[in-house]
Amino acid sequence: MRVFTLIYTLTVLAMPSFAQQSSDAVAPEISTALATKASGTPVQADNWMVVAANPLAVQSGARVLRAGGTAADAMVAVQSVLGLVEPQSSGLGGGAFLVWYDGKTGDITTLDGRETAPMAATPTLFQDRTGAPLKFFDAVVGGLSVGTPGTPALMATAQRRWGKLAWSDLFSEAISLADTGFPVSPRLAAMVSYDQKRLSRFPKTAAYLLPTGNPVKAGELLDNPAYAASLRALSEQGAKAFYTGKIAQGIVDTVQNATGNPGVLSMADLRQYTIKERAAICAPYRGYKVCGMGPPSSGALSVGQILGLLNPFDLAKLGATAPESWRLIGDASRSAFADRGRYMADSDFVPMPTKGLIDPAYLASRSALLMRDTVLEEVAAGNPPFDHALNLSPDDSLELPSTSHISIVDRFGNALSMTTTIENAFGSRLITPGGYFLNNELTDFSFRTHRDGVPIANRLEPGKRPRSSMAPTIVLKDGKPVMVVGSPGGSRIIGYVAKTIIAHLDWNLDIQAAIDFPHLINRFGTYDLEAGTTAETITNPLAKALLSLGFEVKSRNLNSGLHAISLSAGQLSGGADHRREGIAIGD
Repeated sequence: MRVFTLIYTLTVLAMPSFAQQSSDAVAPEISTALATKASGTPVQADNWMVVAANPLAVQSGARVLRAGGTAADAMVAVQSVLGLVEPQSSGLGGGAFLVWYDGKTGDITTLDGRETAPMAATPTLFQDRTGAPLKFFDAVVGGLSVGTPGTPALMATAQRRWGKLAWSDLFSEAISLADTGFPVSPRLAAMVSYDQKRLSRFPKTAAYLLPTGNPVKAGELLDNPAYAASLRALSEQGAKAFYTGKIAQGIVDTVQNATGNPGVLSMADLRQYTIKERAAICAPYRGYKVCGMGPPSSGALSVGQILGLLNPFDLAKLGATAPESWRLIGDASRSAFADRGRYMADSDFVPMPTKGLIDPAYLASRSALLMRDTVLEEVAAGNPPFDHALNLSPDDSLELPSTSHISIVDRFGNALSMTTTIENAFGSRLITPGGYFLNNELTDFSFRTHRDGVPIANRLEPGKRPRSSMAPTIVLKDGKPVMVVGSPGGSRIIGYVAKTIIAHLDWNLDIQAAIDFPHLINRFGTYDLEAGTTAETITNPLAKALLSLGFEVKSRNLNSGLHAISLSAGQLSGGADHRREGIAIGD
């Protein structure tokens, strides 16, 4: 940790500052933030705060906020740096969901920057000639899995609506880092080493991350002048520079000419891409309102269902280590995932009982099933109220953990929660002439179109947005934000976010402790217990109790990346997940 901190600090001191501010005044923030995180205590602030997955990205956002920018301005700076220093998780070639609380109006707005399926994509895109689903990585690696990226358009839309600073000024640090080089983080180095066989399939990817035939190492300086050029074009021309002209043609050529697995993304797909404002999904929980992104995300609906099923039970009295608490949480989660698998998809393409899934009477009926002493033997999807006839089959799509999350509160009372992704680590493994990786989001669709003749809601269709588990969340009390939270982690995102909300609101843990609390995740019956924690082994009293209740348990690494801010009486408290490299900085 000390070596890593020193590398970051030296790099920061060598960089030009935002808006002519002194780097000397900013550099100690990284060391202080890392030390605070290591101590297990939250970062405290009065005016603003930013939390994200890499210290250099957080520092960039902090400079924007310090210069009078809004949370939307800071997000552009943070995302631009994340796409460089954490390319395995997010970037210009991916998509994102954003939840915004407006400090003036009190309104919650959600923006859908999810990738779309190319118009030439067919429902059987990920099936072989016999109609059998492809193996997952046979579909992922290459151009076949690439959807139309949404992140650049989302950045521009949010900043145009809610920003105060000049758009062109928000890319300066990312451009400088790309030109002069940034220190490879331990996490990036480990991911490259783990995935080098797939990364080596494509010459441009290998030249960047395996420059001598070996993976880049932690602490090495890595530059990316092509990415700097892309950011310059964005800063000067806006998002249209990404979706038309040379940059767009580079994306299409990369996808369509991918050796061994070409895709069908076209220039028309890029030109036609649009950001969609969606109605926020808000679910009540013990006097709070938990708000997030609706379909095509399953995140807010599933988190809302879990909390809704738990509403009748006194988790605060039961406590954080009580087996009964985790029986209830586990079976509430299983119930939510059963509904998720059957009903949730892009509501522009599939009629969805969105309101019915969080209808109080429906949740009360589902919650009544938990009023027992042992685990539910079977969990099936329920029958939420709906004004359409609906016959859908459960989904079997695979959503692997990567992704990144950004939480920001600014001095104007605005709050932003944004989860951003290229899906699997390094996405399709294709790097464009513009220096960023392209997503593999199309593999978030079900590879099957039907099961036993019944259609699957999350099947692939041209122009459709794949279902996601991303759950950027803002929790309100009396119309004011009290918590801004989200995480990467594939479909386990839902459990990570729900656990953190429960730990903070029910068990009164501070925001850092709520994030750090061991993960116990149950989606489909087996309880995943976080390896290396007090929840891990079957000899642990809690694990033994879960076994005796009827759960299967399994120890495994559960690598969330929770980044959260709590707000109380004018005080901001920020927490960054110890499982990843992020920090919180506030003022």
